[in-house]
Amino acid sequence: MVREIKAEYLTVKVYSDREGMGQAAAQEVARRMVEAIEGTGKASVLFAAAPSQNDFLYALIEHKEIDWTRVFCFQLDDYHTLPLDAPQRFDNWLDSHLVSKVKPAAFFRLAPEEGMPVEEIAKRYGELLEQYPVDVSCIGIGENAHIAFNDPPVADFDDTLLVKEVIMDEICRNQQVHDGAFPHIDAVPRTAMTMTIPAIVAAPHVSCVVPTALKAKAIYNTVHTPVSTDVPASILRRIPGSVMYVDADGASLL
Repeated sequence: MVREIKAEYLTVKVYSDREGMGQAAAQEVARRMVEAIEGTGKASVLFAAAPSQNDFLYALIEHKEIDWTRVFCFQLDDYHTLPLDAPQRFDNWLDSHLVSKVKPAAFFRLAPEEGMPVEEIAKRYGELLEQYPVDVSCIGIGENAHIAFNDPPVADFDDTLLVKEVIMDEICRNQQVHDGAFPHIDAVPRTAMTMTIPAIVAAPHVSCVVPTALKAKAIYNTVHTPVSTDVPASILRRIPGSVMYVDADGASLL
């Protein structure tokens, strides 16, 4: 680790490269998962689905002390209007990058059936979250500092819902193009399903992995600007047990 920054309850850990960042996040998440399994017999974990998580997930898979047969995996958000086999869907991304490699007890997809009504998606997932309370939230933040698909226009720190449909803002939709998921912004869906911010940060431990210079402004704003829904990730400063892992490029403005 190169340096550590405290911003209220949020600890920001800066590493020289993405590999070191990913390994550090994986070590702490693995420890928390093992503790949860030892304490309750299971670990429920939220996973973000994005290229920014690659280094973390690669490292986490190598932690053989995790008994994945006792792990229940949740996803944060998804494009519920896309066909089930669409490669851009986050459930398919997580399946190929994590689930198929570790074979957990269960992987709960947000929208497991094509054409599911929004109300049915939210009700089903909310019931699963209540049945398997989340132990660890593994998240990233967007170029607009969103958490999951809680973009500034729709982010709500006091949301009473666990899951909802949202309209994605232009910065978020452009990020999907930058990530290589879509060829141009017109191909990006305008709506998506997401877990809400209170549901995500309710976990005892929130691990936030945020590499690359593309996220440098969002990281700066998360740490230094007033806590508000203009910068959704700034809520992490009010969440005990939250840690942000960044590489040197991501921390370039700190």
